[in-house]
Amino acid sequence: MESGRRKGLSGVLSSLSLLCVILDLQLDGVLGATHVEIEQHLEMGRKLLAAGQLAEALSHYHSAVEGDSKNYLTYYKRAAVFLAMGKSKSALPDLTRAIQLKPDFLAARLQRGNIFLNYYSTTTILLIIFLSSYTLSICQPKSHCFFFPPIPSSYTLSHIAIFYYPFVILSPWDPESRELRAECYIRLGDPRKAIQDLTPTTRLRNDNRGAFLKLSTLHYDLGEHQESLGHVRECLKLDQDDKECLSRYKQVKKLSKQLDSAEEHIQEERYQDAIDKYESVMRTEPNVLYYTNKAKERICFCLVKNKMPAMAIDICSEAHQRDPRNINILRDRAEAFILNQDYEKAVEDYQEAREFDMENNEIREGLERAQKLLKLSRKRDYYKILGVNRSANKQEIIKAYRKLAQQWHPDNFREESEKKEAEKRFIDIASAKEVLTDPEMRQKFDSGEDPLDPESQQGGGQGGQGWPFHFNPFESGGNYHFKFHH
Repeated sequence: MESGRRKGLSGVLSSLSLLCVILDLQLDGVLGATHVEIEQHLEMGRKLLAAGQLAEALSHYHSAVEGDSKNYLTYYKRAAVFLAMGKSKSALPDLTRAIQLKPDFLAARLQRGNIFLNYYSTTTILLIIFLSSYTLSICQPKSHCFFFPPIPSSYTLSHIAIFYYPFVILSPWDPESRELRAECYIRLGDPRKAIQDLTPTTRLRNDNRGAFLKLSTLHYDLGEHQESLGHVRECLKLDQDDKECLSRYKQVKKLSKQLDSAEEHIQEERYQDAIDKYESVMRTEPNVLYYTNKAKERICFCLVKNKMPAMAIDICSEAHQRDPRNINILRDRAEAFILNQDYEKAVEDYQEAREFDMENNEIREGLERAQKLLKLSRKRDYYKILGVNRSANKQEIIKAYRKLAQQWHPDNFREESEKKEAEKRFIDIASAKEVLTDPEMRQKFDSGEDPLDPESQQGGGQGGQGWPFHFNPFESGGNYHFKFHH
């Protein structure tokens, strides 16, 4: 198969070389040396070469090279004579010098490729062509054009390899060329395309442990630990004692187990256990950013679920810096801001997440709820009235209510203006207690709806001031006697 590929490539290169020689002969009057003496040597060399007098032709080309050591054509012509004499190794330095003097000289490159074809492997030949980092084109006037597209000056050698690959790949069944291009993709930071090239090579070679190991590493670095584990297992099937594959297997297996266990804890709502597992993940693999970023994201989520807003905001903010376009992190930090009663920032995070994904219903609903809560907070926020967190339980709410009700009871004030202010505060305190100790009403309020707002007609509001009980004791103007049972 290698021999067939060589013959095919040799035929292509030879045909192109012939085309380029013909073009050189046509253009020589324009591109040749400027000195008359050198022109005479070149002319004699051409005539003698055409007559088959190779030794005499070579002598004239020697003189032309000596007369002008910076003329790429003289080196190329002398190399052509060496090739005609069957002295390809002697022609190689002249072709290389011609390319150095004129890097876009396609004919010299193709001739040199022919020589390499006889002495080097397919991979080496591909590399030689890949590293041609210049515009490679030559055309016959008003005729067809053999063209290698120009390469941007900013391209690295790996860019060049990828750029020229479609022009020189020999066969889709050639693992060597696929592995070569995969390596270039890896150097360019494009692991997905490297995986596409490497995957077929595992079937094109009987024992391609190297490809399985590299695929495992690529998937691992992308955060695809299950795929990574699958490839390294295939490697061990070929040789269970392979040290590199065994070492990779242990690492991937350990990390996979931790990740799977952490997600199981989240499904079971064991959020602290999940946090512990994700912290273990970061210790197990501190060098691959994906896993640290993923751990930070999920710890952020778990802290919100555990109603620990201050810690959640810190972790979520760090995770957001690592992955600014991650809408899950923005969603979770928004929820942490809501728990912290910072509704404006919650709205900002949901709006930012919405910019990244306009079709996400969860983000849209979260934004609407945050906006409602912000609007409510500018009117009457029952949590703020009682001075409790949104995560406060019923006992904490009742305790806060009793303390404030005793403080703001109207009987504690003598001045009429102070008494009226106390009445208003006392009503708000009682309203907050009723809403936040009733699960259904509290859920409505947490969703952005005030169940005691007469304008919303949701029920529960009594009288113009929203007194939550069946009567307003302040309307009678009598004494206010309340007992608080501790």
